[in-house]
Amino acid sequence: MKLSKGYWVVNYRKLNDPVRREKYAELGVPAVVAAGGRVLVREIADEVREQGLKERTVIIEFSTYEEALAAYDSDAYKQALDVLGDAAERDLRIVRGFE
Repeated sequence: MKLSKGYWVVNYRKLNDPVRREKYAELGVPAVVAAGGRVLVREIADEVREQGLKERTVIIEFSTYEEALAAYDSDAYKQALDVLGDAAERDLRIVRGFE
């Protein structure tokens, strides 16, 4: 049985402190990469459709869904989240790939 890939899909609803968000990224990206993640998208939407919001979107791919869960729960990523705090309001979903 082939395991499904895992993905983080993150939408930034509001950015309260850009400086702290950058400090979060300095810790968060290496933590995610060390946990096996590959950043596919990290941009503000160029186009929106169907009630979409023009907001920063991040999509990160992991080899497995379980790897995606473990990355979020890792000590290194928790440190990044502590730095982020209330600097941003985000919607983060961890989903299985369709295979």
